[in-house]
Amino acid sequence: MTRVAIITDSASDMPPDVAALDGITVIPLFVSFGAETFRPNVTLTTDEFWARMLAPDAPFPTTAAAPPGDFLNAFNAAFAAGAESVVCVLVSGDLSGTCKSAAVAAGMLPDKDIRIVDSRSASMGVGLLAQLGGEMAAQGKSGAEIAETLEARKLDIDLFVTLDTLEYLKRGGRISGASAVIGSMLSIKPIITVVDGKVENHERVRSRLKARERVLELLTTRPVERACILHTTNADVEQFRDQFVARSGIDPSAVQVMTVGSSVGPHLGPAAVGAVLLLKAQ
Repeated sequence: MTRVAIITDSASDMPPDVAALDGITVIPLFVSFGAETFRPNVTLTTDEFWARMLAPDAPFPTTAAAPPGDFLNAFNAAFAAGAESVVCVLVSGDLSGTCKSAAVAAGMLPDKDIRIVDSRSASMGVGLLAQLGGEMAAQGKSGAEIAETLEARKLDIDLFVTLDTLEYLKRGGRISGASAVIGSMLSIKPIITVVDGKVENHERVRSRLKARERVLELLTTRPVERACILHTTNADVEQFRDQFVARSGIDPSAVQVMTVGSSVGPHLGPAAVGAVLLLKAQ
């Protein structure tokens, strides 16, 4: 193990095999469908989540943070394996209680070097920062250096996603039923972003084609260091990726493609597409 262990949560939408490449530990949160509760990528894969999500008459899923005990176990395991420090990169504290759980666990180990970074983002906005942390750990950087860098670089995270329907935002309580009905009648496609740790409606566009075009515009206005295309069961996500690469001029090897999982997916619904960016530092 490197001197510094990097830990994130499943709200990062980082699959276990991808996390393992950078030596990142992923703490699974919880997702419940009615009385049934699962842990992402432990007892429920992303494909299984979407199958349940889209099943007729399925209960709307709810999510919950991991308890402090899960973080405590992960911290102890990291130190037992030889880590000198732990850096936790987590979903925005305004979207989940995950940061609070990690802080409680860290307080149980007052003699250990544990640093918690609230990404102020979600999905691979968290994941890109965790990957950067993993790379720095492999280079021998200290926990203090990594945490300081991630705190600065989280300001360079940007995210835009267009949704196919307003229905799931309505079911998640983020817009009114009347707004969803009017949006459906007008074929409105919302574009969402994350601002200061909170999900916001950036704008609403008529038609799927125009919304995709607008998202591509928003994603290619500034130089990009690395990116992750996000989608929810979107069949033409590779075409969107190719369009993004062509317009941004980014090295294709710096672009990942990930399916949004159970932490953010309930609010997006199927056929959403967009990207999260790590912009080049100013």
